[in-house]
Amino acid sequence: MRRFSMIATLLFTLPALADFQSGVDAFNRGDYKIALQEWRPLLEQGDARVQNNLGSMYDYGLGVPQNYEEAAKWYRVAAEQGNSAAQNNLASMYEYGLGVPQDYVEAAKWYRQSADQGNAAAQHNLGVMFAAGYGVGQDYTEAVHWFRLGAEQGYAEAQGKLGGMYGLGFGVTQDYVQAHMWLDLAAAQGNEDAREVRAIFADVMTAAEIFEAQDLARAWMAANP
Repeated sequence: MRRFSMIATLLFTLPALADFQSGVDAFNRGDYKIALQEWRPLLEQGDARVQNNLGSMYDYGLGVPQNYEEAAKWYRVAAEQGNSAAQNNLASMYEYGLGVPQDYVEAAKWYRQSADQGNAAAQHNLGVMFAAGYGVGQDYTEAVHWFRLGAEQGYAEAQGKLGGMYGLGFGVTQDYVQAHMWLDLAAAQGNEDAREVRAIFADVMTAAEIFEAQDLARAWMAANP
C-alpha cells in the first residue's frame, strides 16, 4: 500500500510556484541536489508540499541517505498541516513500522484523515485496513465503501479490490458482472492481480455476463476519460 506522492497544488504566489515547479522538474530529471536547492526557501517557509516531498526523498533514499526516521518526521510536519499526501505517507510508515513503532491504530487514523480529503490512495488503503481489521474493527461493508470511493476516482488498486469484494460477496451482494467490470478497469491500467482474479471469476460466468461486464467497463471509461 505504500505510495510515493508528489503533489503540486496551486496555493502560493507565482514566485513560489516557479520555485516549486523548478524543483519538481529537477526531481523528475533525477537531479535531486538541484531539487533540494529549489525547494529550500519553500521548506523554510513551511510549505507542506515540500515537506512531504523531502520526506519521500528520505523514505526512498533519493538524493539523500535513506532514513525512515527523517522521512516520518517530515511526513508528520506536513500531515499536521493537513497535506493529504503526507497523511497517507505517514499512515504507511505506521502501518509498516518504518521510522516509527508499528501502530495500526495510528495508521488507520492518518489514512482516514487523508481519505476524508479525497485522496484515492488513502481511500484504498483505509479500505484494506477495514477488510483486514487492522487498527479498526473488521468491516467488509466499510471496506467496500472506501474501495468504491477510490475506484470511482480511477485508482486501479481500489478498482481491483472492489471487484474482488463483488466477486466474493464480501460487504456487498455477490455480483460477478460488477466484479468483472471493476477488474476490467483495473486490468486496463496494468494491474496484474486484477487480471488474475478476473480470470478466476470468468470461469464461473456465462459469455453473456462477461460481455455485459465488458460493456459496462467500456461505458465507465467513456464517461470517465
